[in-house]
Amino acid sequence: MRVSVVVRLIVYMVIGGVCWVPAAMSVTADTTELETTVRSLVRANAEKDLPAMSRLMAHDADITSYTIGGRKYVGWPELERDIKEEFAKVAALDLPISELKVWSKGDIGWYTMELDYVRILGQGPDQQRAVLPLRETGVLERRNGQWILLSWHESLRNASGAMPVEDRLNDAAPRTVASSTGRPSVPDLSGEWDILEVEDDKRYRATLDKTGNGPYTQHGGRFVTTKYADRLWQGTWQQPGNDREGEFELLLSEDGTQAKGVWWYSRVGTQKNIPPREHGGTYVWKRVIPPPTAQ
Repeated sequence: MRVSVVVRLIVYMVIGGVCWVPAAMSVTADTTELETTVRSLVRANAEKDLPAMSRLMAHDADITSYTIGGRKYVGWPELERDIKEEFAKVAALDLPISELKVWSKGDIGWYTMELDYVRILGQGPDQQRAVLPLRETGVLERRNGQWILLSWHESLRNASGAMPVEDRLNDAAPRTVASSTGRPSVPDLSGEWDILEVEDDKRYRATLDKTGNGPYTQHGGRFVTTKYADRLWQGTWQQPGNDREGEFELLLSEDGTQAKGVWWYSRVGTQKNIPPREHGGTYVWKRVIPPPTAQ
């Protein structure tokens, strides 16, 4: 009788958990095919080749995997649906791998990887590029001579680094605006802001007061600014409509017309033990009407 996939995954993940001490294990020396499979999966993703991804991933109904934003996938159909939606949204993808380590023992393989997930949206002058710096771990099984990805987990390496690509090229030091008393002053953040969640291409609008507090048109949401210094804008968000809340961090442009940064969850329903900055995404905020002091 075939052993349950869940039982096998538990065994595999226990083995994968000790991959940081391979000297204590007798692992297979030749992992070329295993590494080739992982790289082929990444390449298929970048090329938006869903059939190739399907061939290299297990379709067992009870396999569970996790991605950023707190999303969970059970089985293949749910994951396939989201992959199709992502491929339809983006104009192109680029997934350069910066680090990849693989191990194997018999027909079990596992890996750790760091890569950038670069999403390219739109065409021409309206094109937007955003990079998500990811870390990923996964477990594979060799079936009929072919390595197949069973389960994986990915998260942001550094939420504060998950920014539109052009921001990584801008190393200008933020400047502090001083008041007549010599203390840093908070700019007027009032007005309407168009907000784009880059990963899911979600768009909505916030209406804020001078101190950066106010509602937004997403599940009855509300932003509360908790700190502002040297153009670094921080705060919290709440969405009563889907019972979620979290925090955000933005870098306001020098002219005050836009802001770019990240958001993450602190609570989803009754789940409150969510690691800070681990599950979330990237923002692009644009002011509908420029502030009076914008130059």
